[in-house]
Amino acid sequence: MHHRDARAAGEDQRRLDVLSAWREVPDLFTAREAAALALTEAVTRLSEGGVPDQVWDDAAQHFDENQLVHLLLAIATINVWNRLAVSVHQELPART
Repeated sequence: MHHRDARAAGEDQRRLDVLSAWREVPDLFTAREAAALALTEAVTRLSEGGVPDQVWDDAAQHFDENQLVHLLLAIATINVWNRLAVSVHQELPART
């Protein structure tokens, strides 16, 4: 669903294909995007020790306080929807 929306918004298919391995292809993502991705992973995996200071500090270098709040809310919202979908065994959306 999200890849389809991203492609419709003009996102490069190569970046979508390697998103889960974003650290291995740093030339495809800006430093700001990498900071957001690292923060997303850390917030999603809170049980692994929380958000490391280095990850937070890097994000704070690329986003002001208001942007960080919005980014955290987006991460949290997507995490909630993902957890709900997994919990109720939601089917994948139909291909369009």
